[in-house]
Amino acid sequence: MTPNKDCDWLLERADRRADCALARALGRWPFRLFLLVSMFVFAQTDAAPPAPAPTSGFAGSERCTSCHAAEFELWRGSHHDLAMTRPTDETVLGDFDEAELTAHGVRSRFFRQGDDWFVRADGPDGALRDYRIAYTFGWQPLQQYLIAFPDGRLQALGLAWDSRPAAEGGQRWFHLYPDEPAMGPEHPLHWTSREQTWNYQCADCHSTGLEKGYDLERDAYATTWAEIDVACEACHGPASAHVAQATAAAAGDANAWTRDKGLAVALGETAEVRWLVDPETGLPRRSPPRTSHAETELCARCHSRRGQIHAEQVPGSPLGDRYQLALLDPGLYHADGQILDEVFVHGSFLQSRMYAAGVTCSDCHEPHSLSLKRDGDEVCAQCHPAARYASPEHHHHPTESDGASCIGCHMPQRDYMRIDARADHSLRIPRPDLSIKIGTPNACNTCHRDKTARWALDAVTEWYGTASSRRPHYGEALAAGRDQAVEARSVLVALAQDAAMPGIARATAIERLQPLLQPEQIAGLPALLTDADALVRQAALGWLDVTDAQLRYRLGMPLLEDPIRSVRLTAARVLAPLARYELPDSERLRLDAALDAYRDAQLVNAERPESHLNIGLAEMAQGKVAMARKAYRQALALDPTFAPAYTNLTDLFRALGSDAEAEATLRAGLAAVPEQAALTHSLGLLHIRQHRTQQALTALRRAATLAPENARYAYVYALALEAEGKLDEALKILAAAHLEAPADRDILVALMTISQDAGNRPAAMEFARRLKQRWPDDPQMEALIGELGL
Repeated sequence: MTPNKDCDWLLERADRRADCALARALGRWPFRLFLLVSMFVFAQTDAAPPAPAPTSGFAGSERCTSCHAAEFELWRGSHHDLAMTRPTDETVLGDFDEAELTAHGVRSRFFRQGDDWFVRADGPDGALRDYRIAYTFGWQPLQQYLIAFPDGRLQALGLAWDSRPAAEGGQRWFHLYPDEPAMGPEHPLHWTSREQTWNYQCADCHSTGLEKGYDLERDAYATTWAEIDVACEACHGPASAHVAQATAAAAGDANAWTRDKGLAVALGETAEVRWLVDPETGLPRRSPPRTSHAETELCARCHSRRGQIHAEQVPGSPLGDRYQLALLDPGLYHADGQILDEVFVHGSFLQSRMYAAGVTCSDCHEPHSLSLKRDGDEVCAQCHPAARYASPEHHHHPTESDGASCIGCHMPQRDYMRIDARADHSLRIPRPDLSIKIGTPNACNTCHRDKTARWALDAVTEWYGTASSRRPHYGEALAAGRDQAVEARSVLVALAQDAAMPGIARATAIERLQPLLQPEQIAGLPALLTDADALVRQAALGWLDVTDAQLRYRLGMPLLEDPIRSVRLTAARVLAPLARYELPDSERLRLDAALDAYRDAQLVNAERPESHLNIGLAEMAQGKVAMARKAYRQALALDPTFAPAYTNLTDLFRALGSDAEAEATLRAGLAAVPEQAALTHSLGLLHIRQHRTQQALTALRRAATLAPENARYAYVYALALEAEGKLDEALKILAAAHLEAPADRDILVALMTISQDAGNRPAAMEFARRLKQRWPDDPQMEALIGELGL
């Protein structure tokens, strides 16, 4: 192929909208490590905190004591009860007796003044001020402190009290982010930033009957709650009707009780459950089988990594009706599903054989005190007889050692927030063979850090044989997807279609497959869209993003009626481009209603720029340019450093043919975040369109340097070099990009064609071989390779 100097050719091959994928609100910090300069500077530091308010249907936990005294006493003093409190001599655990801590160059002081507790800390402008503690937050192993600001925000101080005993390293102040290079007010994790706002990040799970009360126009909160902590009605639902019926029954009304006893959610599903040992397998078996997920999904509302998609909390509704659960994504989980980031239990538990067998949270945890039903390994012995499992013949370790512990081997822990150890609830058998194959951790080497995974595998094989290491694991397929291995497509397809595998793993495989899709995979889409697991259906909808309008319509429209809200919302997003087409009136009404619901779901977190980006993308997909522009600008009003909004606003202006406005937008973004690769890349593409070749090369090279892990930026830079006849430089850049993204088809095609143009036929033939290996049945690829005579 002869290099084509025409910039339109380059743009046709290279122009990709940077970071245009829908931003996902997963209920975590940091959302994205973007510097925040839009801070809250207040002269008044003694702001009034949020206050409790009457909430419809809530009776209050004190009304429960007369009939449920035992349960109330178990709850009293639990971590739920102490999730958030007003500061008193009994609830404040930290040392406020003129204690000091210096972190990131800031000396903070903790002191008392009258009946109040104060901290002298750096505020949103970097100046030291005295802030009154409005609430305590948490109890063990650490306690945080919340500070009220005049706009209704409660901000979580980045300095926490280690409430463990001194003998365990506790009874001290510490910084939650000591490893950050700098923690000034411009940092996204500084305690005054949006990422540390209690009203959004924490409140939904730490109080009962919460109403966030965010006002977008004022960028302010009027948050209220029924009770400050996680009280009875947080789990059982509003109980006014229940109390009324109980009062009437106590007064002698024989017909007072309704079938549901006035409660919207029926718990206690395990009351009649017994775990029996199967005489054939020696393994525990649930009797009767589980028929409801109400209990686990109730706990999962807070004990999961998820984003909120609906404001109203309907007791007893499925998890997906109010939240979107995070999948086994890089950065959150290891490739085999083990915990990596702070993912809060549920996503791990869904992977476990225990969950598949019918185990629920209250089988192990007392639901009111939250303590284990029995101490340590004895909780496991409820179902797994100690005579069989708590013996050296099973664990091959000295009795009472860490290696003899069920939890130590099957629920390894990681520390979060520096000192808070959380156990992996996937309850898995240690697999050192996977450590060797795909680099995931294993419990053996968690203890034996001086040994290799091969050593651990040899020991496991000697004790148990090879059955475990020979057993296929979905982690191998997910690792292949992450690494873009040659076999990724086939193994991911097999996992996606295997109904015996955990739904969360299958859904993750489906997402990993999207950039690798071929027509034969699309043929299997109808089965995935009707799968019994909502996570699978929702992930499969994403494949419609790469199909034509007719297939979107035929396969996507039925999902607007899915029983789970998170699936319906994804269907609305995927179907948004159909709004540009002529549709039957009834279908138009269905789609419009679905898109309204999608917008409402984003506005549940209207204080987040990501939400407005999502709205803008959906509006743009419908051809509503003015509405998209408004949404992108709203995102930037909330956070002037939010790069995806600049990038997509630039794309909008480009679509309108206004390069001047596009360049002004990019310049404004780069002034706010000068080191932002996506904006720099977009500026390079703009210069290509403007025939400003040298400026384009400079910007594209800088983008590739700023984000070396982004193979797309390197690819585009290489094409620009090729267009200038700099083939050797282009091939060098592409070779490095190919190592980062071995399955990137565009990069392989460019390596093949440019090698051919450079006169290196053997290299071109090698890249052609790799293309055929990955896309053996692609007629377009065959035609291109044939055209080149390879």
